[in-house]
Amino acid sequence: MEKIYLKSFLILIFISACSSKSSDEKHTSNNKEFTNEQFNKYWYNNDAEITSFQLEQARYGEIHSGKAIMIFVTEPFSKEKQVKVDHPSPKDENVLKLNFIKNFNTGIYPYSMMTSSFLPLSDLTLPVEKITSSVQEWCGHVYTQINKKKKKWKVNSYSYFESEGDQHFELDLYTLEDELWSKIKTNPDLLPIGKHQIIPSLFYLRLMHQPLKPYQAEINKTVKNNFVEYTIFYPELDRKLIIHFHSQFPYLIEGWEELYKSGWGENATYLTTKAKKIKTIKTPYWEKNTVIGSALRDSLELEK
Repeated sequence: MEKIYLKSFLILIFISACSSKSSDEKHTSNNKEFTNEQFNKYWYNNDAEITSFQLEQARYGEIHSGKAIMIFVTEPFSKEKQVKVDHPSPKDENVLKLNFIKNFNTGIYPYSMMTSSFLPLSDLTLPVEKITSSVQEWCGHVYTQINKKKKKWKVNSYSYFESEGDQHFELDLYTLEDELWSKIKTNPDLLPIGKHQIIPSLFYLRLMHQPLKPYQAEINKTVKNNFVEYTIFYPELDRKLIIHFHSQFPYLIEGWEELYKSGWGENATYLTTKAKKIKTIKTPYWEKNTVIGSALRDSLELEK
């Protein structure tokens, strides 16, 4: 086990930009051995995994077209400060970071939404260290940050709405829906199944102005023809999320469906938000910041 931690430290030392070099060692997680060589070859090669999705987003009782992007990448992370490390040390760790982005227009004005999560790779049974989420549109913007502190979620939430204003509180370490995407990418066998208390997506809670707290959820997972259908249903919210992904590593996410009542008053109706994968690429996007690099947006079918 000491060799494993030493290897993790060496990976941190030689890390470049958002990711690090590969290793050929094996280790165990939750008593289930997996090939570290396969994992490291994919994730510690100075690349990020970027997937674009065609988005149909429910908002104001209508469906609005847009794009979603998921960017997964490994990077060194300070457990003490809970930020990306500039100069890694033995007390730091590797995390799988997810930047989950949605962009769509509602009439004349656009929505831009982003959630970031940081999942430790030292033990795949652990929860995320931190989640941040923001929503920007022409009326204003909102921001939420959740940090794991002393076996609690420390929540700081801000909004231009008076009723949602500045909020600071703590919650027990219930599972966060927003961390499940990274759990899928690391070891989907560890995904919760059955009845659980889950804190729903911060995107959903913000759009629907629901309290940030755990809700009872009924969770199922089915496998068919090398694809997994992972379903989370919240009876109290009358909301269902279905995530579709490959059953084999690297567990590529093909899309999702999210059913709930959208709109207000008499205009409220059940609608389904849908996302379907356009393309997945591996690239060090932080190095593609020139005009020439914008050509990669064509392959992802993103606007320039």
